[in-house]
Amino acid sequence: MTDQPGVAVPALDDQGKQFPLTSNVATGATLTPFTPTIQAAEPLEDELPENFNPFLHLQEVYLPQHNAAVRLFFSDLPNDWKPNIATARSSLRVACTMLPGENELMTAMRHRLFYDLLGYGNSNLIVYNGSTNDIAPPVAGHPRVYFYFSQDVASVPHGTSRLDAEYSFRLIKETAATYTKAKATTLATLIKEFFVINGEGIQFTKGKNIYRYTDPVNGYRLMIYAHLESDALPIIEKMLECTETVYDQNKLSTHEPLRDNTITPPEQLVYEKEIIPPKFRPNANVRFRYAYLEIPLVKKPIYLVDTTHRHIPLVH
Repeated sequence: MTDQPGVAVPALDDQGKQFPLTSNVATGATLTPFTPTIQAAEPLEDELPENFNPFLHLQEVYLPQHNAAVRLFFSDLPNDWKPNIATARSSLRVACTMLPGENELMTAMRHRLFYDLLGYGNSNLIVYNGSTNDIAPPVAGHPRVYFYFSQDVASVPHGTSRLDAEYSFRLIKETAATYTKAKATTLATLIKEFFVINGEGIQFTKGKNIYRYTDPVNGYRLMIYAHLESDALPIIEKMLECTETVYDQNKLSTHEPLRDNTITPPEQLVYEKEIIPPKFRPNANVRFRYAYLEIPLVKKPIYLVDTTHRHIPLVH
């Protein structure tokens, strides 16, 4: 807009006022130099703060995430739970919970206890439960109850592997549709009564002899590797008692191989390394660790009893 032809009027600011004249409107000659004030936006802080401590920062980030997972893992404890070591589960939760200001060693030990020893790191994986000595694929059908035994770590000879064993039977009178949590809890209570004494699992001597108990009508096809019949028979009878099945000696058969199971085989070259093969079905005491239940179409096993405190069983 102009007042006179050929004469420019200075522009107006946001408040309707004219900007200060910096030049002669008619001639264009400079009058007063003018530099507008520009408020530049504060740049985002893209650097670490002074005296940044990476370990303390990691603790501040990691500690609440870790402790939240610990609370979830021990969700069977009361909501108003206070730190104590009165029970095994409470003691483990205290040991797993990270505290502010702890050193690297304590943080690492708590992490390893929770994720590795208690197995939380495997909680979202598909885990195949079973003996490493005798692996059989899962069988669909009636619910199946598994009993896992393993050798005490202190009794494992140096340079050898820990022996374990797993035995199972089916709840032939039940299906996925008829079986309930109440029935599973009753079964878990019986298993604890028969297989756990003073908080520890019972043990028997595993060996080279095979003791088969075959009763398919009641869901039993047991094959117990034991040192003597007196080792195998109590385990068979206790498993039968879990379903109130009467023991019948006519359904027991034995196989006692003549091969010596005390001889250590000579070294063999395997993949460019000398190794000592394991003994043939060596004698060793194995202890009951836990029992779990598999139900068709249920993806994860249902732990009934657990003396290792790595799982959350129906009965503690």
